Amino acid sequence: MDSQGQTTSLQRLQNVEKVLELAGGVMDELASPVGPRKDVVQNHCLEFMQLIKDIQVALRDEIKSACEYRPFEKCDYGSRIANEICHKKVEFIMSQLDAMKQTIDEYHAAV
Repeated sequence: MDSQGQTTSLQRLQNVEKVLELAGGVMDELASPVGPRKDVVQNHCLEFMQLIKDIQVALRDEIKSACEYRPFEKCDYGSRIANEICHKKVEFIMSQLDAMKQTIDEYHAAV
């Protein structure tokens, strides 16, 4: 891993650590015997939400970049297999319908 990648990973870990610290700070404040200080809880919650938004943006970017990488985009294997499966399902349903029709015809012939 290169130096920039290590720095980015370290920053991400620090962001996650900060989120946990803020959540812990709010929990400590809520459990305080003298009661929670509204301004402290509010500041922690605002900072917590901002960090969560930053993490979400980073995750979206990672997912987006992963989705853009398509080494087999010219490959039609997946769609061919899906088509074959659908074809087999239709054949099965048709055979079931034929069997039902035959049963109905036999019933009407017997009555």
